Amino acid sequence: MSLRLAIDGLSVALPKSADRPLALDSVSLTLSSNEILCLVGESGSGKSTAGRAVMRLLPPSVRIAAGKILLDGQNLPDLPEAEMRTVRGARIGMIFQEPMTALNPLRTIGDQVGEVFRVHTTLTRAEIAERVQTLLTEVLIPDPVAAAKAYPHELSGGQRQRAMIAMALALEPAVLIADEPTTALDVTTQAQILKLIRDLQRRHGTAVLFITHDFGVVAEIADRVAVMQAGRIVEQGPAEEVLNRPQHPYTRSLIAAVPPLAPADRPRPDGAVQLTVQDLVKTYGRKGFFGTGRVTHAVRGVSLELRRGATLGIVGESGSGKSTLARCLARLIPADGGSLRLDGLDLRTLSGREWRRESRRMQMVFQDPFGSLNPRRRVGDLVAQGLTVRGLSRSAALEKARELFGLVGLDPQAITRFPHEFSGGQRQRIGLARALALEPEILIADEPVSALDVSVQAQVLDLLESLRQRLHLSVLFITHDLRVAAQVADDLIVMKSGEVVETGPAAQILADPQHPYTQALVAAVPGRHWMPPAVATPPEYAPL
Repeated sequence: MSLRLAIDGLSVALPKSADRPLALDSVSLTLSSNEILCLVGESGSGKSTAGRAVMRLLPPSVRIAAGKILLDGQNLPDLPEAEMRTVRGARIGMIFQEPMTALNPLRTIGDQVGEVFRVHTTLTRAEIAERVQTLLTEVLIPDPVAAAKAYPHELSGGQRQRAMIAMALALEPAVLIADEPTTALDVTTQAQILKLIRDLQRRHGTAVLFITHDFGVVAEIADRVAVMQAGRIVEQGPAEEVLNRPQHPYTRSLIAAVPPLAPADRPRPDGAVQLTVQDLVKTYGRKGFFGTGRVTHAVRGVSLELRRGATLGIVGESGSGKSTLARCLARLIPADGGSLRLDGLDLRTLSGREWRRESRRMQMVFQDPFGSLNPRRRVGDLVAQGLTVRGLSRSAALEKARELFGLVGLDPQAITRFPHEFSGGQRQRIGLARALALEPEILIADEPVSALDVSVQAQVLDLLESLRQRLHLSVLFITHDLRVAAQVADDLIVMKSGEVVETGPAAQILADPQHPYTQALVAAVPGRHWMPPAVATPPEYAPL
């Protein structure tokens, strides 16, 4: 294997107002042809900055302060911008983390993929159209002709990510930088994307710098691993060595936080049935004037039981109806049919006033805490809002908010701050505090850890389990991550296209799935054959 990319002593300076002077501090890495190097670490460790520094796509306030970035021996920071533009796309391709943000919403997919050829080649319009079709076919986009004419919002998340891969590989670059290309994707789509990148890399001999915080992904595709913490490389080596015999305390703490796919050993709750759902139905859309129109059956006759003190996991891909079901249970949207009984009380028949009285018994934690928190209001007021609506004085409600902040592991004095002043994990704790303010009996958690780093994820899961036990909560936990489901759920229901296809004890379903769809989900878990080693975690790195 020939050396393609060498990063030597790279330091990237941050603005004076930042929390540290350097985003990257003397980082050195090498990447050879036909090799996948996984760069791992928590948010803020500098992983994405390293990728953008190689592409010279850093924001104006962030600059390369020292070091070299050698592409086939050529130092990229020394190149004039005009010459660097000829390098991007042609010699180095990049797959960005969020395709919906990286793709132009006003241009078709075919037009955006074709732009690479228009800028870097002299191909005719017909030749470009043919190459675009070939690329979209190669990245396994169904119906590439229709996809080329579609706009980004008309494709699924997985299809948009495939389009980004097609753009990055259009000119068969020697180096491919993949920045969290599978974050927030369903497990089956994630498996397809990983296989696609691996197959393309082997076929073209591409050197791949794969940036991720998911150790399951690392176990699936990495040849070598480099671990970053606060802008420094703290450990690197062959994937098998780093994953199974980590040396640095930070690496050990990250691996210790990875939830195993094997279900947790926990006693099964034997409480009475608290929540009963029978044949719940929810459809979207309506028939048109002439009797035609698109109708989506989001939830089709779903039935379930939640026992007091238990955690029921709901798993499935995006579009399976999980979140719609949760919103129907919390009466955020009305169901179209079926019954929903809480301790025998049919919640669907309650009037608005009656439901406001009962709603405190069932509260919801949303997937995106930043999107669900009003950015213009202080977090203390957001947590206290439900209490003041129910007649408690503002001072008493804020005092309760302080108590709740302490309960979820936040500084009680932080109630005067705004949502943007907290990290993602802290905002998720604020969402928990808000849901717990009314002392609910049932907590509905909709993908509460899907976008969090593995260590923060472990902290939030530990916190949820602690709160469940201390407050005697029953929990409906919605996730597409089977590793997470294995650790939190007593029972599982598996949803596909709005229907429940399998249900039973979590240990039984994950060890011996019966339905073909469940079998496909379990088989698609990245790194499913890798068992995180039992490593001692130093106290200063241990999850809260």
